[in-house]
Amino acid sequence: MRILIDISHPAHVHLFRHSFFELRQRGHELWVTVKDIPSATALLRSFGIPYIQIGRKYDSLIMKGLGQIWYNLRVWWLAVSKRIDLGIHGITVAQVSRLCRMRSIVLDDDDDEVEPLVVRWEHPFADAVLSPEGTPRATPNAVFVPSYHELAYLHPSRFAPDPAVLDRAGIKYRLSEMGVSAEPFFVLRFNAFKAHHDIGVQGLSNANKRRLIDLLKQYGKVFITTERDIDPEFAQYQLRVPPEDIHSLLYYATMLVGDSQTMTSEAAVLGTPAIRSNSFVGRIHYLEEQEHRYGLTYGFLPQDTDKMFRKIEQLLSMGLPELHTEWQTRRARLLQEKIDYTQWLVDYITRGKW
Repeated sequence: MRILIDISHPAHVHLFRHSFFELRQRGHELWVTVKDIPSATALLRSFGIPYIQIGRKYDSLIMKGLGQIWYNLRVWWLAVSKRIDLGIHGITVAQVSRLCRMRSIVLDDDDDEVEPLVVRWEHPFADAVLSPEGTPRATPNAVFVPSYHELAYLHPSRFAPDPAVLDRAGIKYRLSEMGVSAEPFFVLRFNAFKAHHDIGVQGLSNANKRRLIDLLKQYGKVFITTERDIDPEFAQYQLRVPPEDIHSLLYYATMLVGDSQTMTSEAAVLGTPAIRSNSFVGRIHYLEEQEHRYGLTYGFLPQDTDKMFRKIEQLLSMGLPELHTEWQTRRARLLQEKIDYTQWLVDYITRGKW
């Protein structure tokens, strides 16, 4: 089979990298397209995945629309010239699949209500829309998976944390028969909110970021990772490790705090306490499930930051070893009920039921 995977966000590199190699090992031919996103192309190179760059990524809604026409043309030509059988993920392959023989499947873990443009311009064109179980989804071509996107690369069958990352980040730790014991440290993740579905969305204000840093640095080291350039006043806290190291660092972290959806879910499936503040809180099923079913994360609307700070202080008052043990117990329950997404996806693709 000839398969094309389209990447439009760095998280998609992680989402599909294991599937890419497993499908290639099974004898399928694969092509990867990606927009000009330095962090995404850097990840592709670090994992040894060849790619074709199809254009730059835009911030304004008008330019996103114009850019989409160009992406469609580039991917259409590739699909026709390479005689692609299946396109995977996103609006580009979904739309192009209606203009040629290529079929398409997209992976979408957001609720319909928070992404009206995707619901209108992507879902109707795809042959199948794969979503976590329980996601509110109106399209008749929905297929539900008992897993999360993050379990395509952070399931224990795919991921083992590397303690050498702690050395590279300048974090003290020791090895024992009980495992790795690291000094307390916190990862803060600040989002850019530049996607089309982020219009009008709020995250953490700079005032609350300062307040957060002042609180957490009383307990341990603070590291900040951002989607785009970091604010100069926070530059001293910038995390300086290769992007492929972030998940090992997140596994060993005392806590993640930020306004990112994906990294919150990554922390949750790794068993690291995660606190999130943005306007999407209460509106995305898989994060609500991770909070209310598994107790691995907590979400707060921007107007509820005082509640957020009280929750952080409450968790830290548990004692850090006790906090880690409790969250690993909660993680174990999640892993009993969810599956390796990569294994499911590769089997689904090769069965050809789409």
